[in-house]
Amino acid sequence: MTELQPITITASVAATPQKAWECYTDPAHVIGWNFASDDWHCPSASTDLRAGGRFVARMEAKDGSFGFDFEGIYTQVEPQRSLGYVLADGRNVSVSFRANGDATTVTVTFDPETENSIELQRQGWQAILDNYARYAGGC
Repeated sequence: MTELQPITITASVAATPQKAWECYTDPAHVIGWNFASDDWHCPSASTDLRAGGRFVARMEAKDGSFGFDFEGIYTQVEPQRSLGYVLADGRNVSVSFRANGDATTVTVTFDPETENSIELQRQGWQAILDNYARYAGGC
């Protein structure tokens, strides 16, 4: 069996690293962007933003047909620079925030799961990151 390679996605956010970080990590903001399409939403989120701290973001279809908790444990927290976490299913995720002129480049690298195609996972995570970038640009 071939080991799956991590997937990397990026987005440019029209915000400083400080504002980009705040919009990415503050639960009051997470509920505003943590979904891939307009027929989904994030009705609740909580975070204990420290290494060893837990986060949970509830993701649900607006029609109530499906929902799940996106959750994990932070392994690394460097404010305005990077986050690392392990999802409940054991996959690793890293997020970096890099100043780029008047914007911030946010890069997410995550271990894929085996249920969905690599391309579907890339598209889904990119859609959420793009939603975050739009939100954070006006946050």
